[in-house]
Amino acid sequence: HVQLVESGGGLVQAGGSLRLACAASGRYAMGWFRQAPGKEREFVAVISWSGGSTLYADSVKDRFTISRDNAKNTVYLQMNSLKPEDTAVYYCASPGVIGGPSPTQYDDWGQGTQVTVSS
Repeated sequence: HVQLVESGGGLVQAGGSLRLACAASGRYAMGWFRQAPGKEREFVAVISWSGGSTLYADSVKDRFTISRDNAKNTVYLQMNSLKPEDTAVYYCASPGVIGGPSPTQYDDWGQGTQVTVSS
């Protein structure tokens, strides 16, 4: 199994920024998901093994950027122009084969990090 550890969550005002990090036990394609209370887990972004391909949910496109540092086996999610509706627990996840927008494509998950955006 892939071990994943998220960090970087916190409380921020609307319009602010946060950067999440996901440290992995190896080099893998990686996705970010989020889950707000009472809602289903929602796709945010995914990056390929090489970093050459990315995909974003429409709700975060142009505000969030996924990137990776392969020397550190770490994937980042830079979140700008945060909105109260971005409040959720954010999870990174490693796909079994190819990562996409469905949680069922992912085999291993981190413990999650809370992001709270105040209005």
